Amino acid sequence: MSQVEKRAGLLRRTSSSKKPLKEKVVLMYDEIFAKEDPAKNNPRFWDELFLMKVNLEYLESKLESVDGEEVQRIQDNINSLFHHCVQALGEEHQIKVVNALQTLCALFRGVHQKNKSASGFDIINMLMGFDKAEQRMKDLMERLDSLLCGDGSESLKSLCLKLLLCLVTVTDNISQNTILEYVMINSIFEAILQILSDVSSRGQHGYDAVVLLALLVNYRKYESVNPYIVKLSIVDDEPTLDGMGMVVHQALTEYNRQYKDKEEENQGGFFSTLTSMVGSMFIADADEKLSVQTNEAILLALYEAVHLNRNFITVLAQSHPEIDIATTPTPPTRPHPQHHLAPLMNNPELPLDPNLQTSNLLITFLKYASIVMQDTKDEHRLNSARLCLIILTCIAEDQYADAFLHDDNMNFRVNLHRMPMRHRKKAVDKNIPSRPLVCAVLDLMVEFIVTHMMKDFPMDLYLRCVQIIHKLLCYQKKCRIRLHYTWRELWSALINLLKFLLSNETTLLAKHNIFHLALLVVNLFNMFITYGDTFLPTSNSYDELYYEIVRMHQVFDNLYCMVLRVSTNTGQWKEAASKVTHALVNVRAIINHFNPKIESYAAVNHISQLSEEQVLEVVRSNYDTLTLKLQDGLDQFERYSEQPKEAAFFKELVRSISLNVRKNVSLNTLSQDVLLKEFSTIS
Repeated sequence: MSQVEKRAGLLRRTSSSKKPLKEKVVLMYDEIFAKEDPAKNNPRFWDELFLMKVNLEYLESKLESVDGEEVQRIQDNINSLFHHCVQALGEEHQIKVVNALQTLCALFRGVHQKNKSASGFDIINMLMGFDKAEQRMKDLMERLDSLLCGDGSESLKSLCLKLLLCLVTVTDNISQNTILEYVMINSIFEAILQILSDVSSRGQHGYDAVVLLALLVNYRKYESVNPYIVKLSIVDDEPTLDGMGMVVHQALTEYNRQYKDKEEENQGGFFSTLTSMVGSMFIADADEKLSVQTNEAILLALYEAVHLNRNFITVLAQSHPEIDIATTPTPPTRPHPQHHLAPLMNNPELPLDPNLQTSNLLITFLKYASIVMQDTKDEHRLNSARLCLIILTCIAEDQYADAFLHDDNMNFRVNLHRMPMRHRKKAVDKNIPSRPLVCAVLDLMVEFIVTHMMKDFPMDLYLRCVQIIHKLLCYQKKCRIRLHYTWRELWSALINLLKFLLSNETTLLAKHNIFHLALLVVNLFNMFITYGDTFLPTSNSYDELYYEIVRMHQVFDNLYCMVLRVSTNTGQWKEAASKVTHALVNVRAIINHFNPKIESYAAVNHISQLSEEQVLEVVRSNYDTLTLKLQDGLDQFERYSEQPKEAAFFKELVRSISLNVRKNVSLNTLSQDVLLKEFSTIS
């Protein structure tokens, strides 16, 4: 049957001369759209309607085609249809329940599609009658809650969640969906938690439940008290929190696996040979081919859990064997990314190999972040990268998370993805050492700093990166944790960043306040200079810090000249540049103190080029005469706050997620034939 015939509800033509016949259900829909009450001449009209297979396309298109005057004329019938749909949800006959759920979805979508400019109150009035709306929605939510929490069919539960996702995403801006006020009053929060806490239901419905919760939490979150925010913030039930973490973990693991598969696919064959033959000129194209659609919805769910619920932090750290999803049997038509993994992840009898690498949600998240943060040119990836950094900001501020990150007894090998670059070799996975997780976070920050110095400079992401590093250093200083990390890589990355800012001053200043970023970077060095002896692993590390500053003194000298020039002229950056001038006082003191000593040592010993060890010797023997100023507030930072700074970002992000969910929540994908087959034995 063609798409046009389907929308029109036509059956196949019996012969060329006869008019095509309409389905019975379509004729019944036409009666609803007539002025008369359809049950007037047929008292069993509504009973019969819900026994018919729903024609979603016809019903939605019919609703969309109704003009203003007709709406008034048929409103009673639409209200009646809504009312009988809700009543049918309480029926024992499962086919009626299925058809009622699908009809409700068509109603919500069709009415909103037609009346995009109408107020929420007008839409409520058209759907259910404003005077009866409260009772109708109360009945609807109670019945959906019963279906979700009952022992009924899993397909039915899936359909209930699809209906709720459909309802939540009918408007582009979730906060303009007035019907959701009733979803706030008649909460289904407990039903969502029940799905997440149960191993079986989580495997089948966890993904939809988590996305639904993430969206509901964002309904008018800044304008009124949202009960879903309040309830999520106080959940302390371990199985529920673990369940939520498991769903997020499995969705991110699936993304990482897909990316790895594409990467391996691209490394073999003709394309790889061609690339190696003509150098690396195709690297950008190769990277483009590797893009896998990002999953902002699941990332938003992770953010809300980390941001709102302190108990969830423990879930990030829970270890389990790292299982390669690719080795697990996959059904031909895979539903949600986590479904086929559920039995493995929740099996307590899983044999543990002592040599098997363990993983946790945080490791999986860091791997995901290392992929999406590679390419930030695409808007979705930019949003994902920003959200990843916001999540890491929240983690870096949490005392429990910091304790876990720095725990020397909990070491992991974290294979982060690195952007292909011409001047460096591809890292070999086996060479990755087992270290505390904070090392992987720092590696991720260094990797981002090194790989994103480009014309379209992602200033916001750089600021977040540097602030995350600062927060981790503050914790190390406070707790006197001597982390064995390759600090020189970080120092080198930061100095190269300053060099980039200097080289592109004019271009960057047209769009950004580069002095704020420069100040943060210089203050990271001040943090190492002032407190490094309390958290650097050895005294040799402290010597190496001075060596790097002296070795790269030209960058700091040029920075000082630039900020001095800007701060002595009148202009919009005068004050910002002045702050950097003051922040450079100790860096300049080190350079001005050691450079003459090094030159003198070289002259006395008749050496034209000093080795690193010789410079370090000069540094060690001249600390005593170095005078530094004590700078206040280096170990202080402003704590993360979503409002007002991030409110606009989350509003746009939720809009984008909502549009994507709406596009993908197609009730036709549930295959009504499958549902009906499942219920065919139930009368």
